[in-house]
Amino acid sequence: MKKLINSVEAVEEQMILGLVKSAPDKLQKLDCGNVVVRAQKKVDKVALVSGGGSGHEPAHGGFVGLGMLDCAVAGAVFTSPTPDKIFEGIKAVATEAGVLCIVKNYTGDVLNFEMAMDMAADEDIKVDHVVVNDDVAVQDSLYTTGRRGVAGTILVHKIAGAKAEEGATLEEVKAVAEKVIANVRTMGMAISPCTVPAAGKPGFELAEDEVEIGIGIHGEPGTHREKIASADEIAKTLLEKILADIDYKNQEVVVLVNGMGATPLMELYIINNFVQDYLKAAGVKVYDTMVGNFMTSIEMAGFSLTLLKLDDELKKLYDAPADTPALKR
Repeated sequence: MKKLINSVEAVEEQMILGLVKSAPDKLQKLDCGNVVVRAQKKVDKVALVSGGGSGHEPAHGGFVGLGMLDCAVAGAVFTSPTPDKIFEGIKAVATEAGVLCIVKNYTGDVLNFEMAMDMAADEDIKVDHVVVNDDVAVQDSLYTTGRRGVAGTILVHKIAGAKAEEGATLEEVKAVAEKVIANVRTMGMAISPCTVPAAGKPGFELAEDEVEIGIGIHGEPGTHREKIASADEIAKTLLEKILADIDYKNQEVVVLVNGMGATPLMELYIINNFVQDYLKAAGVKVYDTMVGNFMTSIEMAGFSLTLLKLDDELKKLYDAPADTPALKR
């Protein structure tokens, strides 16, 4: 294993420290663990808390800031943060307006966030949550009951964060987050695996001429393996599955072309070139496109495609200002 780290034991903490030091005017790290919060606490508005295992950078700490998250809690690589750390994050950002937790649908994340919310409720903190399940690849997986939460989570952060900045109630922020979840779909693929530092070896193997279609962000299996094809053919496979799940025809959408960590921008733009043409031919109107690394899997090579169907409310909130290390509008 070759990685630019100092020790396996220090990976997560040093990563979080480096993130915070990259934006010291915006972020700070709590003393209790790998918990990132806004340097300036929000007052009298709903606070947003998210998180999960490390290894998905810039998610989630990179999306802490104006117009998005108030707190991100990082566990060990590909491991849910513990309830006590999530609880400390909730306490640190809680306001009278309440806290909304945005949780990806992985069993460990859901259970640990629910336990943390119970702890918060015992201290009279008003808290609620939503569970993101945007992955259309598989119905159940090694880590979930139901669909997995993947890159569409970033759009939930963006739109729910904008609603919270408006001064909306906890119920209103939750409702718009659930609207995004109902209208966002994602599917991904990989051409090579990643290596978790503590494991020291790749999480799975692919032959030189193989790809995995529908893979999860922790390297969990997808729908099938097949011989590698052109970028256009692979993107078409993913889009067909997404478009079969929601009717996007004659609708305006946000397109998210997300790299899994080791895919060059050159290749992501090649994929986007096809995606734009395919959607136009299918009668889907692209309102905006995001291309880059948003929800990664360490150094896995591959990509995911996300579509979010917009209405007037979602469009307005999507366009609202955001100022975070990983996303600015």
